[in-house]
Amino acid sequence: MAILLIKDEESALKNPLIILNDDDAKININHLHYKEGTTTFFKTCFNGLNALSGVGILSIPYALSAGGWLSLVLLISIAAATFFTGVLIRRCMDYNSEIRTYPDIGERAFGRIGRGIVSLFMYLELYFVATGFLILEGDNLQNLFPNMGFEYSWIKISGKDCFVVIVALVILPTVLLEDLSVLSYVSATGVLASAVIVVSVLWTGAIDGVGFHEKGRTLNLGGIPTAFSLYAFCYCAHPVFPTLYTSMRDKRQFNKVLLVCFVICTAGYTSMAILGYLMYGENVKSQVTLNLPIGEISSKVAIYTTLVNPVTKYALMVTPIVSAIENHLNYNKRPLNLMIRTLLLISTAIVALAVPFFGNLMSLVGAFLSATASIILPCVCYLKISGTYKRWSFELLSIVGIILMGISIVIIGTYSSLSQIIGLL
Repeated sequence: MAILLIKDEESALKNPLIILNDDDAKININHLHYKEGTTTFFKTCFNGLNALSGVGILSIPYALSAGGWLSLVLLISIAAATFFTGVLIRRCMDYNSEIRTYPDIGERAFGRIGRGIVSLFMYLELYFVATGFLILEGDNLQNLFPNMGFEYSWIKISGKDCFVVIVALVILPTVLLEDLSVLSYVSATGVLASAVIVVSVLWTGAIDGVGFHEKGRTLNLGGIPTAFSLYAFCYCAHPVFPTLYTSMRDKRQFNKVLLVCFVICTAGYTSMAILGYLMYGENVKSQVTLNLPIGEISSKVAIYTTLVNPVTKYALMVTPIVSAIENHLNYNKRPLNLMIRTLLLISTAIVALAVPFFGNLMSLVGAFLSATASIILPCVCYLKISGTYKRWSFELLSIVGIILMGISIVIIGTYSSLSQIIGLL
């Protein structure tokens, strides 16, 4: 999952997962009389790609190895379903001129309870993705420096734990910054970073001698829940879509934007999954970068690109959570704000140390949070807002089918992920 980056930090605080530039912040959408946005079709496509492309690209080969070759059908199915739920979000916004954000849709459908549920899933997802960043950093740094560790008397800290703490300390100054405009320029590299990682992995396999010799399994029923969950995690950008829509100059093209973004991202995810599985087969790790030979330049490019992005994105990822806490407390004194930010970072570091299993944690996030926020909630909110549930139609049957798919991911994927995490503790 990636986030969109903005120049206007106040817009970031108001719109949890997206960041707009100064021009985009002027949007005031109205169903009957739109004030024109300034974002072009191609710029919106870029923003959408940035939202959909994230750390999920590292775990997608592991997801394929868990489910086998036929699980790619699940990837395509989830991509199609989440594309459709993105369209449903747009339709929800067209029913009321005051809807601008994802929580607004929840409130329009089910009142304050709806807003609370949508917000809860959004913020939990952000929190655990930020935690996943720290785990990712610890895993890859330990891979680069395997002999790192700390031992004094009865105190013994593994290299991975040391790196999680070190990275948390490196990130701390960025979290304490209230003006994130400088970070936004550094962080607006999501799409490029994903492309660099895919090309680097391809280069490692084709040029640096790893090859594509693994056959893999056709189907592994036992790994389907993990594959389903990780595939869902790759398409968790729906809270971003309302602000993308309001920022567009020609809002009639929004469905085309979604189509372009989903097709390109699905092609990228599929390519990475196939490359990683052909290269390492059943031995592919939860992050494909952990399999890459450290001595090769292409591997170093992939790993260092992977390391830089979480550091630059962490602060922006947790900013909406900090903003929500500060607004709830209704107390804007700087000492308290700094304490909230520091404690939030410490808490994610503790979780990262306690549950240092990137693949399993992202599987849990995908099953419980992403499937709910990106598949179930858009459908349920649309049915309530539009009144479609009152009459039988092909659209209603399609939406019910998607809801059932989302519920199956939540139940089966969450149980499987929790079981694996508990077994590893």
